[in-house]
Amino acid sequence: MKILILGIGNTLLTDEGVGVHVVRALAGCFAPEDEIELLDGGTLSFTLAGPIDAAEALVVVDAAELKAAPGEVRVFEGEAMDAFLASNRKSSVHEVGLLDLMAIARLTGHWPERRALLAIQPEKVDWGEALSTKVALAVPLVCEYIEQLVGAWRDQSR
Repeated sequence: MKILILGIGNTLLTDEGVGVHVVRALAGCFAPEDEIELLDGGTLSFTLAGPIDAAEALVVVDAAELKAAPGEVRVFEGEAMDAFLASNRKSSVHEVGLLDLMAIARLTGHWPERRALLAIQPEKVDWGEALSTKVALAVPLVCEYIEQLVGAWRDQSR
């Protein structure tokens, strides 16, 4: 099963870049035969429609306003992910949003059945390249969640 792990965010805006930091932390965690693509999605663009189209399963990691404590992580799987994206359309300077990519994938019939969003509550979104302490502490936890999720999906597909 080909799995795309997509980290989203701007690493120049402190905690807004947490998705990219998670993807970087996952480097070396999976073997080549695992068929897992780690992708720095940066601030998103329509070019991500291709990798999403090619994936059989999708994990997205991003900072999100959860109205929670900084560093808190929430996992939204399947339709819960879709509902969260639809209800939390945030204003963004990005060219395109994840909701737009979801719409493109649905139109082409390639929105992966197995999909999850790991959302992390930011503490600080301001100029700076380092994550806040509370969000940085969440990165290993998010990596662990992803490894468990991937393992569960692989078990279900056997």
